[in-house]
Amino acid sequence: MKDYIKSLEKEFSEISNGFKEIEKKALYDFKSNNHIKELAYLSYKSDSYQVRMYSVFLFGYLSEDKEILNFMKDIVSKDNNWRVQEILAKSFDEYCKRLGYEKSIIDEWLNDSNPNTRRAVTEGLRIWTNKPYFKENPIEAIKRLSNLKQDNSEYVRKSVGNALRDISKKYPKLIETELNNWNLEIKEIKQVYKLASKFMK
Repeated sequence: MKDYIKSLEKEFSEISNGFKEIEKKALYDFKSNNHIKELAYLSYKSDSYQVRMYSVFLFGYLSEDKEILNFMKDIVSKDNNWRVQEILAKSFDEYCKRLGYEKSIIDEWLNDSNPNTRRAVTEGLRIWTNKPYFKENPIEAIKRLSNLKQDNSEYVRKSVGNALRDISKKYPKLIETELNNWNLEIKEIKQVYKLASKFMK
């Protein structure tokens, strides 16, 4: 297995942009490897961020396993490579898709102390109202995102503003009603407001 990880490091080293080839490889291995959980954990130890991205894709496919899900929240969210954080967001969405968005632990992650964990949800579920459950319940998406309008992380606030802006294309009145209740004298809220109201008349 270590030899396989070395071969992945060599193969992925040529990928500096994008993730599609890495995702494709992870999905193939998930479907065909009998020791996929062990491979996921071992590959996450790699110094290659591309191989860690591969690993996090695997974690997403395996995320119905609570141990894996906790590893994503407690360990992967602390990875210092932004590309790995982007895949964490995708893998959290994969988890929600497999379990059901209304049954997932979205709220637990949104209330986590680590901004990377919160952003994995706000970013991973975009476009929120294209997802099952939130498609039928757009207010539930807006409520959860709006709760983070004063988040202490600019990284999270930008994601929140962009996610609300996405929703405004289909539900302008709902977003307008929400934004009208915001205190724009608070600079963090005003920053999110500017992003969220971009397409509003």
